[in-house]
Amino acid sequence: MVVRFQVAVSLDGFLAGPDQSTQNPLGVGGEGLHAWLVELDVWRRLQGESGGVTNASSPVVEEAQSNVGAYVMGRNMFGGGPGPWTDDPPWTGWWGDDPPYHAPVFVLTHHPREPLPMQGGTTFHFVTEGAGVALARAKEAAGDQDVMIGGGAKAIQQYLAAGQVDSFELHITPVTLRAGERLLEDVGDLRLEQIRAIGAPGVTHVKYRVVR
Repeated sequence: MVVRFQVAVSLDGFLAGPDQSTQNPLGVGGEGLHAWLVELDVWRRLQGESGGVTNASSPVVEEAQSNVGAYVMGRNMFGGGPGPWTDDPPWTGWWGDDPPYHAPVFVLTHHPREPLPMQGGTTFHFVTEGAGVALARAKEAAGDQDVMIGGGAKAIQQYLAAGQVDSFELHITPVTLRAGERLLEDVGDLRLEQIRAIGAPGVTHVKYRVVR
């Protein structure tokens, strides 16, 4: 089992732009971080769509999505706004009725909520006991498979700072956001070994192992 994450980041280190909202979850300019991704055939298949291109990014995305037995994500990544959960209407995430996870997802939150089963094998579990408990539950659910930290920045930072991430891949895009959610802040004495770097249209994929 490996605990890992993979995110698209701007050239100046942000994974979302400023002024994030329910209407604009990636913030101002944040959609540009994923321009390389949404045109890929493999991504379109995950969304139930056809078409798309195949290039050097395709096997990178396929590898990132493989062997994942459970996910952990922060409240902002799941969405629904701050504070207690509302039932008017109930928030079920950004992804529609069939989220792309197809595995248990453990959402960090301060506000209790019953598990939310969705189509395709995804069930969202809402964890109020902290990041450590969420990761322990995810590991148990994943079995021999990997645990993916889905984001956002604050969730990733917690696990990096605690030394609980084994490896990660950054999809570095030629975009500058200048503000927003910076990824590698408050992560302690982080030592890394670069495993590979792959150039592709509109993005460079760089994979790291965390050195302990």
